Amino acid sequence: MPVLRKAWIPCLWLALWQAAALLVGEELLLPAPLAVLGRMFSLLGEGLFWQSCLHSLGRVLLGFFLGVAAGTLLAVVSSLFPLAGEFLAPAMAAVKSTPVASFVILALVWIRAGGLSVFIAFLMVLPLTWQNVRQGIAGADRQLLEVARVYRFSLWGRLRGIYFPAARPYFLSALRTGLGFAWKAGIAGEVIAIAPGSIGLALYNSKAYLEMPDLFAWTGFIILLSMALERGMLFLLRERGDR
Repeated sequence: MPVLRKAWIPCLWLALWQAAALLVGEELLLPAPLAVLGRMFSLLGEGLFWQSCLHSLGRVLLGFFLGVAAGTLLAVVSSLFPLAGEFLAPAMAAVKSTPVASFVILALVWIRAGGLSVFIAFLMVLPLTWQNVRQGIAGADRQLLEVARVYRFSLWGRLRGIYFPAARPYFLSALRTGLGFAWKAGIAGEVIAIAPGSIGLALYNSKAYLEMPDLFAWTGFIILLSMALERGMLFLLRERGDR
């Protein structure tokens, strides 16, 4: 029964989509599911499709890992030196609150369109990682810290034995959440910047030339890639957790 339930729910949504397409009666406004599916299959046979996907994935993942590394490092520094945390807090809050479109427009003054998605993905992940890891370090067991102080543990010993285990769940949560944010924001940045050789450029061209099946097909691939990235991240985290 659970398998059947998982099967008929997507079918129901596809039927509703098909009904809406028939009701509208204009592919320029709402293409039918079969038209979109056919376009998706035809895109799979085009070299430009794979090139665009690889470019976008590479840029977003590069920005994601850079943001995770920088956020973790700054969180450790902020925990060791509270004044540094107070100094960084307004900047992190500003990054979290600023819309992606504003960052894209500002960044285009200094950064080429091709590297913009790296920067945007980096900015989306940086404050999230910084906040989560810092919160995890702050929640370290005080009794263990007292034992470390009595036995004069080194800084590295305290970090490895107490702070890192305390921050690990928060760090993993930042990874799971940040990857989705980085992917969506990176693609949005590519669309606004019209980044060459990217999924964002393909989306922009589809909209500009009113190729609605293409627009829906690329959107479908964005969703599928997002799901694949999320599943891949969960698999890696699960594998790490079992060791």
